[in-house]
Amino acid sequence: MAEEENLVEEDTQKDKYLTFTLGEELYGIDIRVVMEIIGILPITAVPEVPEYVRGIINLRGKIIPVVDMRLRFRRTFRDYTDRTCVIVIEADGVLVGLIIDSVCEVLDIPEAQVVPPPKLKAAQNRYVRGVGRLPENKVVMLLDWQKLFSEDEAELLGEMNDTAEQGGQAEAAAVPEEGQK
Repeated sequence: MAEEENLVEEDTQKDKYLTFTLGEELYGIDIRVVMEIIGILPITAVPEVPEYVRGIINLRGKIIPVVDMRLRFRRTFRDYTDRTCVIVIEADGVLVGLIIDSVCEVLDIPEAQVVPPPKLKAAQNRYVRGVGRLPENKVVMLLDWQKLFSEDEAELLGEMNDTAEQGGQAEAAAVPEEGQK
């Protein structure tokens, strides 16, 4: 019975995308990988990581690497504003924050309304799963969250999660209990 409920729940999330902007461009990401949306938090820089990895944030005790999607897509950096958001996704068991310009809405885009991305350059389109056709001749680039990061990048981001969590556990273990010194 529980499996049937999970299937029903899964179906309600199918074809739903959280849409967001980077400049004038509209993007969408599968709602099933979105954990939450938060405002920009203080970011701690981490040495020797790619430029688009802005650093780490502390989200209620969890240390999460954050990626500036403008820089990830080789766009110009833009200062963060009160509209800047972080979309926390879970990609293959790793929590990652995606820094975007602003969140729009959750859209239901049936598969029949999705076409393959244009064949410009394979490398440029590797992050795009398809293009959703919207009313009034608008389009939304639907991201393939599984291809946002290469295996090496995903491993680096996963290590940033692991190292931070282990560091927090080590700190907690190093604090003497009351009465001990």
